[in-house]
Amino acid sequence: MFYWIYELNASDPGVFRLFGSPVFRGIAALLTALIVCLLLYPWLIRQLQLKQIGQVVRDDGPESHFKKRGTPTMGGTLLVLSVIVSSLLWCNLRNPFVWLTIAIIISYAAIGFADDYLKLHRASSGGLSERWKLLSQLLSVGVVVGLFFGGIAQEVDYDMSVYFPFVKPETFAITLEPWAYAIFAAVVIFATSTACNLTDGLDGLAIGPTVVSAGTFVFLCYLAGSSIILYLGVEIVEVNGVPTEVANVKEISDYLRLPKVRGVEELAILCAAIAGAGVGFLWYNAYPAMVFMGDVGALPLGGALGAVAVFTKHEFLSVIIHGIFVIEFLSVIIQRYSFKLTGKRVFRMAPIHHHYEKKGWPESRITVRFWIISVMLALLALSSIKVR
Repeated sequence: MFYWIYELNASDPGVFRLFGSPVFRGIAALLTALIVCLLLYPWLIRQLQLKQIGQVVRDDGPESHFKKRGTPTMGGTLLVLSVIVSSLLWCNLRNPFVWLTIAIIISYAAIGFADDYLKLHRASSGGLSERWKLLSQLLSVGVVVGLFFGGIAQEVDYDMSVYFPFVKPETFAITLEPWAYAIFAAVVIFATSTACNLTDGLDGLAIGPTVVSAGTFVFLCYLAGSSIILYLGVEIVEVNGVPTEVANVKEISDYLRLPKVRGVEELAILCAAIAGAGVGFLWYNAYPAMVFMGDVGALPLGGALGAVAVFTKHEFLSVIIHGIFVIEFLSVIIQRYSFKLTGKRVFRMAPIHHHYEKKGWPESRITVRFWIISVMLALLALSSIKVR
């Protein structure tokens, strides 16, 4: 909305020129989502308590979790709403990447809401069946990916190549057919959403890496889509056989050898909104949690981060950025197939944060150490921009 005000006054923007700056709008989006969460979560927590919408705990889980029964859950509803409202206020609403990502958020939030509702209604930890949850997630992301690769990708000159961290794009990249890239993109979004949901098992555990990942993608989105020109000095070239001094200038994405995606810088504002909302939620979700996120929050946040990874063409770099989510996801897969094939469990309990609980680690120690690892992985991912 505010970008529209800037466009209306483009001939003489005055103070409204700030609304045209992605940096200003990103900061504003972060603060908007943060303030909304800080102000409204006390009210939401009271409403959840009045309606007795409390956490359902697995009987086979760690004993320390039994005391969490009844803690208000589905708190991710406000988190998601604050991200959407902040994005609608501060993003350029003519940008297709913004609407596609919001579509992922809304559809996955609906799936998460249905899952949480069934858990509460049945008073058990089982919500939607695994099959229906899988199908609904894949269908939702399939529609969005189909819309993108069906037309929008051509409009924004989206490159169908897959790039790898720490490798120069001109050295090695894999170019896929549009249909193959669409399948790959859908898998990335689905896997990131599922991994984020699996991580949401301890107070503050999932939202911490979510904030770190969103903050990392603020920079990557801005760099990948920005038209900032860098002056790199003067070089001598021959013009009609005469040596001539020419200014050496490059767009920042070219200088950093990042895949250029026109318009993706608007997602930096949406990611800033996620980071702000995440910090606001963490205020009430830090140990001991006053409210839990639930699937209604974890699924859409993971889906949004997966979509941003696809749209910025950082699918494999996101494996590093979302390293905590990846580790949690892999621990579940390893545990499941190890037990099926050998009858033995690799971990005392999966996801892996429960393994450390079973070993006697305090919940707060696990959470903070996972946050530290998340920050280290984010710095490693950012360093890959120059280490090529």
